[in-house]
Amino acid sequence: MVVPTERILKSILVLRGEKVLLDSDIAALYGVETRVLVQAVKRNPERFPDDFMFQLTPEEWSLLRSQIGISSGGHGGRRYPPYAFTEQGVAMLSSVLHSPRAIQTNIAIMRAFTHLRGMLATHADLARKLEALENKYDQQFKVVFDAIRELMVPVAPRKKTPIGFKPR
Repeated sequence: MVVPTERILKSILVLRGEKVLLDSDIAALYGVETRVLVQAVKRNPERFPDDFMFQLTPEEWSLLRSQIGISSGGHGGRRYPPYAFTEQGVAMLSSVLHSPRAIQTNIAIMRAFTHLRGMLATHADLARKLEALENKYDQQFKVVFDAIRELMVPVAPRKKTPIGFKPR
């Protein structure tokens, strides 16, 4: 079973400046229980340094629960903050979980992260081009604005000449 890239992209969050997947989302994609995934990770702590995986702080968890509607721990929900896996952490999961579904899902997740990087690069290119256009047009419109400013300067009044004709 191949997991749709859109489903993975919707699960990717940005926490602490990193693009991450939560343990519950990864477990759902792999078709295992979250506790099984966390248990496998805890059995191999040397494979998951802090830049591969981190546990959310209570404040981050509280904010996340309020944003995406995770049930509170007092009502049968989760009793500890989730773990967040960076792209490298997800790649390392393939060495811990060996099922065929986990392998295929891991490939799909890596492709989703690559797709996301490509989209971000495209947006960065677009932003650079837009900035260049703004700078270009600012230079072109400088002439127009200078001309408008010149027109706004009051002209010295000329001597008034009466209108009409004078009788002799």
